Amino acid sequence: MAWATVLIDGNNFYASCEAALDPSLIGRPLVVLSNNDGCIVARSAEARALGIPMGQPYFQVRRELERLGVVVRSSNYALYADMSQRLMLTLEPWVEELEIYSIDEAFGRLQRPPPQAGSGGGAADLSAWGRALRQQVRRHLGLPVAVGIAPSKVLAKLANKLAKADPAHGGVFDLGALADPDPWLEAVAIEDVWGIGRKLARWCRLRGVANALQLRELASGELRSKAGVVGLRLQQELRGHSCLPLVAVPPAKQETCVSRSFSEPIRELGPLREAIATYLSRAAEKLRRQHQRAGAITVFVRSSPFNGTRLYANAATVSLPLASNDTAVLLAAALPLAERLFRPHKPLQKAGVLLQNLQPLEQLQHHLLVPLSPQQQRRREGLMATIDGLNRRYGRGTVQWAACGLQPAWAMKRERLSRAATTRLSDIPVVHSG
Repeated sequence: MAWATVLIDGNNFYASCEAALDPSLIGRPLVVLSNNDGCIVARSAEARALGIPMGQPYFQVRRELERLGVVVRSSNYALYADMSQRLMLTLEPWVEELEIYSIDEAFGRLQRPPPQAGSGGGAADLSAWGRALRQQVRRHLGLPVAVGIAPSKVLAKLANKLAKADPAHGGVFDLGALADPDPWLEAVAIEDVWGIGRKLARWCRLRGVANALQLRELASGELRSKAGVVGLRLQQELRGHSCLPLVAVPPAKQETCVSRSFSEPIRELGPLREAIATYLSRAAEKLRRQHQRAGAITVFVRSSPFNGTRLYANAATVSLPLASNDTAVLLAAALPLAERLFRPHKPLQKAGVLLQNLQPLEQLQHHLLVPLSPQQQRRREGLMATIDGLNRRYGRGTVQWAACGLQPAWAMKRERLSRAATTRLSDIPVVHSG
């Protein structure tokens, strides 16, 4: 029995999440903005049809969006992360292995049943399975997804693209069930092949290789001279040989970073300390969720390159004698770095924290000069777990550290933020019956 690789991808994910919680947005053009309501980072299908470009600064197209009746939303990262988690949990029972590839994409593997009698010996078609999966995701989450099915990851990527390209496919395309997939591969431009970057695409074009089929048939020796083993592996994937295994358990992270641009420049030390404390608290939450401790902290700042003054960028690092994911410990180590980085005459536009030398929870090298008894360690771990649990249940910021401030003026601007009804109790819609 053969294995099939599937790629499930959320269509216009950010915009679809917004419409899932606000049905009035369904069928309307919608765009989602980046941090501080800067640029367009997501568009609904209706907004794409209007020709609204991706990455366009919002202030440049604001009047045009108003004229076209386009709905504008600020990025609601808490909503998108929660919907992504729900999507992945919905997908898990449908496949035998699942690799979470990004916030809106996942690879899966399942066995392809043997062909039925009279099918001519071709592979069994899994399109019905894909349509059933799409229906369940739509019913449970209100999210549209596309399903690409093929013998390998690269072909599954192409199949997913083909599933979206033609509405007649209904969001599902099984490339592995076709008797002759060559015409479909020929229709995919070389730039759209997963793993082909701009330089390699140009190299291929110069040699007359303009689509996925021609790349598959290219002499392997010639491809290897340019792209090495990676290129050969990609070519084998196009030939239907699975060379890229699914990564069900992602490798442990080497670093964890949290950084943001400010809604307005910071010119005083106090607000900078608040920003660093806020970002460090968020990074510590990530660290605990990853079951890791940090052995070093780097804090970095920079001014705006567009304010007409010389760019100021600086960073400072501190090593911890005892690796920790305790927010209080990390704050005590990192906040003094703010004084080393602050310059009164340099308005700061961005700051961030980088947690380094990450270690698993099971590995803790104690220090003779920094005693930490098992009882103290359990108490602090219990406190952090309680704080994280309260913030998960009642919304981020329910319990926060005083060093973060209450309503900082530098906080990210999100003037068009939607409700977070899946992660904040106060945002759950209330229905009053007569």
